[in-house]
Amino acid sequence: MKFLYRLGFYLGGFSVGLIFLAFIFNGKKTSCNYTPNARVIDNLLQKEIIISEEISKTRPQLSSDEIKELIRRGTVNFTKSNTKRDSCKLYFIEIDANKSAFLEVANCAKSLTIVSFNLP
Repeated sequence: MKFLYRLGFYLGGFSVGLIFLAFIFNGKKTSCNYTPNARVIDNLLQKEIIISEEISKTRPQLSSDEIKELIRRGTVNFTKSNTKRDSCKLYFIEIDANKSAFLEVANCAKSLTIVSFNLP
């Protein structure tokens, strides 16, 4: 069999496979989170956000959408986090590079509670 025929069969099968995969994964919320930081942030963004009364008093304009955006932009500092707890794990999320803005959240089974924060 000539090389061009083999190449044509290969490319034809490959394109049919890509179309098949596009139909399977179209509309599904699939993601590839391989790093621990990405997995934790993805887990936090899927939960209901509860803002404590103390934080609501100090910063009443803070909404759950803003908190989700801050979590999305941030990175988890695992050395300052407490992931050994049984009930709700505490995560320390640094939002900017100079580490002056942060969120500390409690990740429970069905909800996410904002424990403390420092936003400029």
